[in-house]
Amino acid sequence: MGGSGKSSDVSSLSFEAALSELEKLVHKLEDGKANLEDAIGAYERGAKLKQHCENKLKAAKARVDKISLGTGGGVKLEPADLD
Repeated sequence: MGGSGKSSDVSSLSFEAALSELEKLVHKLEDGKANLEDAIGAYERGAKLKQHCENKLKAAKARVDKISLGTGGGVKLEPADLD
């Protein structure tokens, strides 16, 4: 997105930050006021943000799925196998 100053690397963003940025990009694209080059850049960034959010959700789901009750009634966390 021409000159926005945002890093093209989304891997360091939290889920919330990535989702917020993705929502802003969608609104900008829906407005239809961006020139073609900016719209293409926004779409490409949006695709990266979407994938990042999906990966974060997958990791969170795996962590939740690994929570179980131990024999003494305590909560036990098992390592998540994300592969």
